[in-house]
Amino acid sequence: MGSISDEDIQRVREASDLVSVIGERVPVKQKGRDFWCCCPLHQEKTPSFKIDPSVQLWHCFGCNEGGDVFAFVMKTEDLSFPEAVRKLAERAHIDIQETGGRPSAPASKKARLKEICAATAEFYHTQLMRSPDAGAARAREYLAGRGLGGKVPKEWNLGFAPGRGALVRHLTGRGFRDDELVEANVASRSREGRLRDRFYDRVMFPINDAAGECIAFGGRVIGQGEPKYLNSQETPIFHKSQVLYGLDHAKAAMASTGTAIVVEGYTDVIALHEAGIKNAVATLGTALTMRHIRLLSRHAQHRIVYLFDGDAAGQRAADRALGFIDESMTPEAGRSKVELAAVTLPDDLDPAEFVAARGADALRALIERAQPLLKYGIDRRLAASDLTTAEGRTRALTEALAVLAPIKDSLLAKDYAVQIAGRCRAREEDALAALAALEAPARRDEGPADGGAPAPRPAAPAPTRRLTQAERSRLRFEREFLSVLAQHPLLALAHADELAQVQWRRSAHGAIAASLLETLAADPGAAAGTLVTNATVAVPGAAGTLTAAAVPEGQDPAAVAAYLAEELSLGDAEEAIASMRALLSDPSQLAPEDYDALFQSVVGMQGDLNHRRQAHKPLPPA
Repeated sequence: MGSISDEDIQRVREASDLVSVIGERVPVKQKGRDFWCCCPLHQEKTPSFKIDPSVQLWHCFGCNEGGDVFAFVMKTEDLSFPEAVRKLAERAHIDIQETGGRPSAPASKKARLKEICAATAEFYHTQLMRSPDAGAARAREYLAGRGLGGKVPKEWNLGFAPGRGALVRHLTGRGFRDDELVEANVASRSREGRLRDRFYDRVMFPINDAAGECIAFGGRVIGQGEPKYLNSQETPIFHKSQVLYGLDHAKAAMASTGTAIVVEGYTDVIALHEAGIKNAVATLGTALTMRHIRLLSRHAQHRIVYLFDGDAAGQRAADRALGFIDESMTPEAGRSKVELAAVTLPDDLDPAEFVAARGADALRALIERAQPLLKYGIDRRLAASDLTTAEGRTRALTEALAVLAPIKDSLLAKDYAVQIAGRCRAREEDALAALAALEAPARRDEGPADGGAPAPRPAAPAPTRRLTQAERSRLRFEREFLSVLAQHPLLALAHADELAQVQWRRSAHGAIAASLLETLAADPGAAAGTLVTNATVAVPGAAGTLTAAAVPEGQDPAAVAAYLAEELSLGDAEEAIASMRALLSDPSQLAPEDYDALFQSVVGMQGDLNHRRQAHKPLPPA
């Protein structure tokens, strides 16, 4: 796609009232001048999500996210900034002009491939719903037999692939080239070089990206045949290790419940959604990957529950999942901790069968009792051995401890090792020694999409000392000053000198200040949303800082900004005096005349600081 002009972005911003946009997703309620609601980004019962209509910014005090209308759409729908602008432009019926692309053709290969996938999904759906062909009738019978009839095919855009070149003829008639159909993997070439449909006589499940755009397909054979399920191969727009079936349907429920449920089949996902369990997704013929986990963590901030079928294939998948145990699952990971849990369905049932036989509430109860993946893996290893024999206990000890190898140096691993020792009737010191002797496996991860080297494992955070009360107050004043100026751009212009001169105690605050100054220098009339958006591009997480504080109703924003500017200036002066006093503490390091000059400077600065402190009165209450 081409770039969107600043003028069009501003037009879309002005046409997209923040309260209305958010109100279309969750109920909002006015309190005073602001509006409040439960945050759609995480699960909560008491509203902590504030919308300030005067500056068109929002902030959640629960998850510390915030921003403007574009940021809201980006975060709730997993879109890029240009995609959010386009979506809001469509909502407001605004035509935007994009520069840098060819007006007569799609501006990118990916856009063209998505067009092909969309046209293919439409064709398949029409075949399922309207074709009198016997194959289409069998497809409708199959779906009805799985409880996926009625409105389900329309809601999930299900389809039927007749094969026999029907899709190729349809798409070439729409103007798509043969090589494009092959690259989108909806067609392939025979040994003779003839173009043919990739999918034949299958029920079709369009695979969408997180934004809801079709990028690939999965097909289920009708009747007997191999392979039973056939997925699209990797294409420029489809990478199995990065895509989850149903995420576009599930991400809102994940955000509200805080939990993601991972299953293994398309029909399982649809069946769970139809039963009211709308936070379910499926992997696409591959085991869960670290990229999947990172993707899900963006939407489900509480935990990810892997729901395994009770059959042998499901249990093999359960064993593979243990390969994703790493330090991110330990308490030492802090805020970056990922809670990955697992549960196996009883009686060899898959999720769709379980819901049909026992109901959604029974499955919810099972999910609620899901065990942390570590405990799940250990219990599986212990259950596989006969603990009534010495040989069985020895084997169980060895195999259960092996689950802990990736985190063997953590306190959590040592705690589990002691528990394993107790269940295997082994000495605790022997179990801990065996744990320490384990070799941590190489990290199983995927490299970046461009095929480069795998991303390095992030280093464990270094221990940090506890901040003093004065230091915490200073950082709070910095945040409030930046927030007030970002929300009142005219005040930011008035305090540009202070923004440039403050000695920021946190480097991110300095980078945010630099971004505000840069935006205002380029456009002195920039709106609050523009300041926040640009700062967030420069400093990830800046939106949370800039939308957190607000001038209380009844107080003058100019007075608040002036108070905070003086508070920060006084703090900088105190810091400067403290540094100079440190030099005076060792007279031998200075020449006598330098010592005297420095001493006089400190005396003068301290006197000036005392007068300023006396004049610096607290703000009156709102």
